[in-house]
Amino acid sequence: MSSTIRVKTFISLSFFLFSMFLGAGNIIFAPPLGQAAGTQTWLAMSGFLITGVGLVFLAILALSISGGSIDAMSQRVGSRFAKCFSLLLFLTLGPIYVVPRTAAVVYEVSVTPFLSDIPGVSNWALMLFSVVFIGLTLYLSLDPKKFVDRIGNILTPTFIVLLLIIVGKSLLTPIADFSAPSGDYIDHAFSIGFTQGYYTMDVLAAFVFGKIFLDAAKHSGVATQHLSKLFVRAGILAVVGLACVQVSLASMGATSFAVLGISQNGGQALTQIVDLLLGSTGVSMLALIILLTGLTTAVACLASVAEYFSRIFPQFGYKAWVVILGLLSLVITNFGLTTILHLASPILLFLYPIAITLIALVFLNRFFGGHQSVYISAVIGAALMGAVDALKAFDLVPSGLESLLTSNIPFYTNGLGWVVVATLFGLCGCAFIPLFRGGVFRNAPVV
Repeated sequence: MSSTIRVKTFISLSFFLFSMFLGAGNIIFAPPLGQAAGTQTWLAMSGFLITGVGLVFLAILALSISGGSIDAMSQRVGSRFAKCFSLLLFLTLGPIYVVPRTAAVVYEVSVTPFLSDIPGVSNWALMLFSVVFIGLTLYLSLDPKKFVDRIGNILTPTFIVLLLIIVGKSLLTPIADFSAPSGDYIDHAFSIGFTQGYYTMDVLAAFVFGKIFLDAAKHSGVATQHLSKLFVRAGILAVVGLACVQVSLASMGATSFAVLGISQNGGQALTQIVDLLLGSTGVSMLALIILLTGLTTAVACLASVAEYFSRIFPQFGYKAWVVILGLLSLVITNFGLTTILHLASPILLFLYPIAITLIALVFLNRFFGGHQSVYISAVIGAALMGAVDALKAFDLVPSGLESLLTSNIPFYTNGLGWVVVATLFGLCGCAFIPLFRGGVFRNAPVV
């Protein structure tokens, strides 16, 4: 790292980036994975870590290569695609999924355990809590210049210490031994873990958080010529931290199955596991951790999406968009965690193949000369299969088509058929490269 960047600034910015990714919404998937995978947990987590952690770092690198924003990266496919993909991406990371999911997880873990002895409050408690949580998120999102001071220097160190206490206790005195795997984890642990990593949303979040991180670095006095290296090096610390946390949570889940079975959702699983480990004191600590991590992610997402919408639709300013998107998040939060996760599944199954394909193409760019036809073809293949997988989540794929795809596309039943199709379409796109001579397509920069 350049000597012109102070160590304190680097640590604060690294904590800031780490805290944006480690939100309350994405620590609820590893514990139930561990419960279901049992002795297959490490195989399942190898897949989970690829999509939930490893690809996050590749997304950070791809953004650095492409100019630091999802707009620049997706423009390699085409301007219309860039607008549509970015719009759907930002809506998902904001009011449609991530902010409501985060608020619902915070409620599930930080509030619900303390309401069991109070009759008649469940009907209005979520609504009251969501008003307070979204309101606080709005307040913290209004001034992006204070993000690093508020999040990187205060909130993140606090929840890291508390989380280390819980993880340490689980390692020293595990609840039980790993149990036998159940369901699809018996035969398809890796592929199930791979697709479960989608739900963290961290790869898609990297596309959005890149700009807000770079803006925060500028506000902290980092010179423009150092931003790219800083982003990558802070990203290394962030993904290492993410990997350690997710593996620890999966282990906690795997050791809890003998006592708890498989919990209804990850929020419930975490609460029950920590209660077994540390009792009511641990539940209170977990509640604070979830509240702090929830705020960091919700603020980062809401601010990023509001900044994007204020650029695309300048009729309203940044602060106005913060309020508008916050109110929409408030409405969706009140559907509850289980419903939010269920309804968001098709969107993620559609977006993730496209996002991963874009990342891969950026790194393979020099091998096909940056030709746009390859970008277009590969993304079309990924999008088609992503759409099929999204429909499959709701059992809307006709049986005839399902049989055809199962018979002819490798890994389709495991949710990875899009990899094959995107690759084949990308190779077909190479056949259109001669059309560049006629000016039909354009080239992306060769890096």
